[in-house]
Amino acid sequence: MQANSSPMSAQVQIELAERSYPIVIGSKLLGAALTYQQLPKAACALVVSNTTVAPLYAAQLMQALQSHYGQVLLLTLPDGEAHKDWPTLQLIFDALLENGCDRKTVLFALGGGVVGDMTGFAAASYMRGVPFVQIPTTLLAQVDSSVGGKTAINHPQGKNMIGAFYQPLQVVCDLDVLQTLPDRELSAGLAEIIKYGPIADMAFFAWLESNLDALLAKEPAALAHAIRRSCEIKAWVVGQDERESGLRAILNFGHTFGHAIESGLGYGEWLHGEGVGCGMVMAAHLSQRLGLVDLAFVERLTQLVSRAGLPVKGPMLSATDNAGRYLELMRIDKKSEAGEIRFVVIDGPGQAAVRAAPDALVREVIDLCCA
Repeated sequence: MQANSSPMSAQVQIELAERSYPIVIGSKLLGAALTYQQLPKAACALVVSNTTVAPLYAAQLMQALQSHYGQVLLLTLPDGEAHKDWPTLQLIFDALLENGCDRKTVLFALGGGVVGDMTGFAAASYMRGVPFVQIPTTLLAQVDSSVGGKTAINHPQGKNMIGAFYQPLQVVCDLDVLQTLPDRELSAGLAEIIKYGPIADMAFFAWLESNLDALLAKEPAALAHAIRRSCEIKAWVVGQDERESGLRAILNFGHTFGHAIESGLGYGEWLHGEGVGCGMVMAAHLSQRLGLVDLAFVERLTQLVSRAGLPVKGPMLSATDNAGRYLELMRIDKKSEAGEIRFVVIDGPGQAAVRAAPDALVREVIDLCCA
């Protein structure tokens, strides 16, 4: 798959037969009624957001939805990965039930990955399934978590362990909302963009190396291209493997190590993208030690991750047996099979595979990559 030029406004289609839907990418989308004209009408819509995003964008969205729905409600959740749990999910069900929402009610996820995952899981569960729309407001959510239908909440023992595959009706990626994104959140999103190069498109990886400064400066044209290409790659993968029975697992490059970091430190200490960025470096070292890539590739990836403002050294999760603690946490990962950890490795630049690795080799990588 090669990178293509991208206009400032574009649409990428997720092809899943009757569950197909568009990802709309452009400016001034969120507050435009026209954006939502193809959605089913209903008596009620519920906008789910958080305490950070709602004050910025909820009013625009609710006004745009007024002509479509008899009643437009707003639920504002606490912000942060630490709240991606059962008690917070219950707040969505409470709002739906207290307002007499029926099975035609449409949920709108206005926020980052946490809001999107929880709103999608609530939509999948309420009355056994109601429609929902993703309106991601972080770069990470626009290029990854809002696309493909993964919904979940965390469990203290593992990230995203409780959830469902449930596709939205539409994904709306408004470039303008990224201008209010903090630098740390922007860097976290860049991790998920960088991921697509090593697993699928090294021409895109080279483009990122050349245009990273423009992305860090939030230049709209650069963001539009990066978001579109990322969504194209993810759409291609999801269209072939919706439920992660095979190919889709490559999208988890860096995530096995990254999820261990997130859960080991406590959710919210590191952002998801920070864990993924560091996890990609660790997975690249593992790929090199398995004889799949050379050290020059590892160094190239490490340099880009570092330039993006992401950590390239993992934290210490145990003072006595750090590698052992990583292995313990990674055995809970969803890709593990019968206690055997499965890693997404780079099987040559631009292609990925899922493989097991000896614990001793993984320990070497962890010892090398942790501060």
